Amino acid sequence: MKTITDMREEINQLMQKLGDMKAKIASENREPNEEERQLAADVLDRVEDLEKNIHMEERINKTEERLSNPQRKATKPEVETAIQAQKKKDRFLTFGEQLQAVIRAASPTGSRDPRLLETRAISGLNETVASEGGFLVQEDFASELIKSVFETGKLASRVRRIPISGPANSIKINGVDESSRATGSRWGGIRMYWLEEAGEKTKSKPKFRQIELKLKKLIGLCYATDELLEDAGALEAVVKQAFKNEMGFMVDDAILNGTGAGQPLGILNCGSLVTQAKETGQDADTVIFENILEMWSRILPDSQPNSVWLINQNVTPQLGQLAVRVGTGGSAVYVPPGGATATPYATLFGRPVIPMEQCATVGDKGDIILGDFGNGYLWADKGGVKQDVSIHVRFVYDESVFRFVYRADGQCALNKPISAYKGTDTLSHFVTLAART
Repeated sequence: MKTITDMREEINQLMQKLGDMKAKIASENREPNEEERQLAADVLDRVEDLEKNIHMEERINKTEERLSNPQRKATKPEVETAIQAQKKKDRFLTFGEQLQAVIRAASPTGSRDPRLLETRAISGLNETVASEGGFLVQEDFASELIKSVFETGKLASRVRRIPISGPANSIKINGVDESSRATGSRWGGIRMYWLEEAGEKTKSKPKFRQIELKLKKLIGLCYATDELLEDAGALEAVVKQAFKNEMGFMVDDAILNGTGAGQPLGILNCGSLVTQAKETGQDADTVIFENILEMWSRILPDSQPNSVWLINQNVTPQLGQLAVRVGTGGSAVYVPPGGATATPYATLFGRPVIPMEQCATVGDKGDIILGDFGNGYLWADKGGVKQDVSIHVRFVYDESVFRFVYRADGQCALNKPISAYKGTDTLSHFVTLAART
């Protein structure tokens, strides 16, 4: 009969299989077929059966423990202790506890916690030398770390996220090769005609291109003193908070400013970015209402309801002075609903204005950006954080070194701006303001 650990491992494998199928469907931009729906139903049924069996085994274990101590009256604390004992047998209760176990496993004289066997890296790291052994962050901790980044990151939570499962390190997505909204160019060449009776029909077909996302590595090192390692609670608080914040910052920065060389391609370096020219005679380091109006006119119409404004915080005083000229007077433009106390964000044309440290300083290109990240930016990742440890790098300082690796890639959905159906302007998911020097 399978153990609880075996059943949980099978659940993980089944959910991995389901994740691979979802990723394939997403990459092909389609709905699941009947065979895939049936497979998903079978997988979920099996997972449900395994969960019931795990629950039964846990009840049996608790009952056996209670009956083996007939002189002790079963109380709620004792039941909770039994539950915790079972959990300790199969999983780490805290992230800090797991990090302590990794340190002990890395020590030449240390013992290896059997719970690490469930988190050993499958390949790529040396598994025969303890100090070089790679361990995956336990699934719930890894998911929590990544989830925190995508919930708290100002941009990470807005992009179109595509999971990459299994052994793959890249994904190809088929996209429509459209560069103009003019007749004969929409959808890369699709045409439709108003046709008289018995008129001759003309064929047309769409044109496609491939978008490839190849995983890049985001790496962080953490030096932990021996004193800190003795306190699992403090270790968990320091490591998780620090790396959650830094990972969120770096992901947002890559989405905006990434060069594409060893890192994601940020929107300011994408070929589809539209750069709106400054107004004639405009003063240096200023933002005026005409800039805002022109930028709003350059974003794709379908993107306007989903767009956000990103600004460096030092742009805020310029926004406070925006005004529409009316004769010899004018009226204020940037007045947050409810006044200066409105939360969480003020708006322009009804869209949120979000301060970002990663935006350029006022007057430089990228100090104010209008973008639709949900439709315009693709982000692929493995969905987990790989972590390993060394006790040797900082041995003379009584410090251990933790390394965290997150693999991801991103780029804009379009590779060039779209020419408008009528007029000479180009449009895009992303618009920024040219430098004012």
